[in-house]
Amino acid sequence: MTDVTSSDSVTFNGSCHCGAVKFTAELPFGLNSARRCTCSICRMRGAIAVTSSHDGFRVTQGEDKLATYRFNTNVAEHHFCTQCGIYTHHKRRSNPDQLGVNVACLEGVSP
Repeated sequence: MTDVTSSDSVTFNGSCHCGAVKFTAELPFGLNSARRCTCSICRMRGAIAVTSSHDGFRVTQGEDKLATYRFNTNVAEHHFCTQCGIYTHHKRRSNPDQLGVNVACLEGVSP
């Protein structure tokens, strides 16, 4: 189990609910970056996200199973599995160089 109080960089494996999409995510601030976004879609889905980067996130299986949803300014990109509908990650509007990763998709982590 990962120390949730650590702010050290850590890498997790993750997946959607059905397992069609799998990924690895390096979290440069560990789990200390956990937050709830207040944009309209994130507020409605209620997911807790942690920070990764484009270089620190890699889809290892099922990239063809991911769909992308954009709205309003079209800067943020919300990615989800087309089979089970689970949101896995998103490109942040507030900082497009960062990704938000759904904590509930990370192996061994319970939000």
